[in-house]
Amino acid sequence: MPDRAAPLVLYVEDDRIHLILMEEVFRTLPGWELRCAETGAEALAALAECRPDLLLIDMNLPDMTGLQLRAHVAADADLSAALGDARWVALSADNPGDVVRAARAAGFADYWLKPIDVPRLEASLRTLLR
Repeated sequence: MPDRAAPLVLYVEDDRIHLILMEEVFRTLPGWELRCAETGAEALAALAECRPDLLLIDMNLPDMTGLQLRAHVAADADLSAALGDARWVALSADNPGDVVRAARAAGFADYWLKPIDVPRLEASLRTLLR
């Protein structure tokens, strides 16, 4: 994890309701910083400016899938190196086993189903960044 006071999370989600919910949840989590992007392109632009400790990625973005976003980052050696040991979590309302396996094979540390279990979110975040 980079040396900074607050862990930084990049949440990539095109559903406005889910974005607002996550923003509200993070308001209740002292010591955490949240940045949001609504498309894969916005996420790539954000990654050019910040180095999150954790990336929460919707698997069905309007311009690419979460797997494609992960592949874009992996194909960019400089960006991939800059992200270092940042953890990636896939989020989706879909739970087909082949997609979960593909996400894990692509380097996602976990696969969370939506809607997010808000009471367990902070514990899950801490576990991932341990």
